[in-house]
Amino acid sequence: MTLNIFVHSVYFQTILALFLGALLGIERSFAGKTAGMRTYGLVALGACLFVVISKLAAPVIDPGSPGLMYVLQGLIMGIGFIGGGAILHNHDHNQDHASGITTAAGLWITAGIGAAVGYGFIPLAVFSTIVTLFAFTALWFIEHKITGSLKK
Repeated sequence: MTLNIFVHSVYFQTILALFLGALLGIERSFAGKTAGMRTYGLVALGACLFVVISKLAAPVIDPGSPGLMYVLQGLIMGIGFIGGGAILHNHDHNQDHASGITTAAGLWITAGIGAAVGYGFIPLAVFSTIVTLFAFTALWFIEHKITGSLKK
């Protein structure tokens, strides 16, 4: 099996999706968040798996079906429930603000990264992972610098 064939195989795609999701989860673990490597990795892997399964099944079930788009719709809605759970789980009744929103958004983008890998858009998935890591880290520092100066 040549490297080119492996890169386009569903096994490589699922491993890559898990790896990219886990990269985002590592940062979240360092930030002390409850959703970490395993959660982010599994979200990306699951999204990739559903896309790959729909791609493999489409020619067998109905070649003219828009089923791949329905898979994306289902992923977007399903990950919304997980994100909502992350927000509700972190809700503290003594606070006057919501928490867990970044975790929910991170899980949502991680599903998108997994779907991109599943569709074979690997450069887009890798780039999106890098951009998301930038948002998790660099933008956190900028945000805290700005909000810290506003509190003084």
